[in-house]
Amino acid sequence: MKSIVVRYQAKPERAEENQKLIEAVFADMEERQPNGFTYKVFRLDDGVSFLHVVIEHDVPDPDSLQDVPAFRAFVADIAERCDVPPQAVGATVVGGYR
Repeated sequence: MKSIVVRYQAKPERAEENQKLIEAVFADMEERQPNGFTYKVFRLDDGVSFLHVVIEHDVPDPDSLQDVPAFRAFVADIAERCDVPPQAVGATVVGGYR
């Protein structure tokens, strides 16, 4: 399984907007029901840091997060919403529970 972790800091005045855009991604995904990946987003306790985790599953013909229209809208102007730009790193799942 391939995994990607992305961390960034939104500008304080745009953190709520950023969260609303993320919520729109999940609403779009709920409607579309894409298959083949797990996607989680965390807003850290400082209120401006966000952590996105994508875990791709080994399934035939997986969907892509990039194909979700609300996700494309979310990433379109992410740099303008950030004080610290997104940094993506690959990761390996060591273990998990539920």
